[in-house]
Amino acid sequence: MSEATTLAAAAASSDPAVGLRAVRALRRLLERLEEVQVANARERGWSWQAIADELGVSRQAVHQKHNRKRR
Repeated sequence: MSEATTLAAAAASSDPAVGLRAVRALRRLLERLEEVQVANARERGWSWQAIADELGVSRQAVHQKHNRKRR
């Protein structure tokens, strides 16, 4: 079973402490995956607009969030 699958199952727990910890961990995993894929796209020459379109956010939002992490 993958980490994401395990965390998703824990997020459905009837114990709020278990569920909320899992949600926090999933949020961290999602942020890391986004960082990796945005960096991958930029390395392949994608524009900030193309990345924003795929993520469903504005160009400004994705640029502000990820451009400072590359500095």
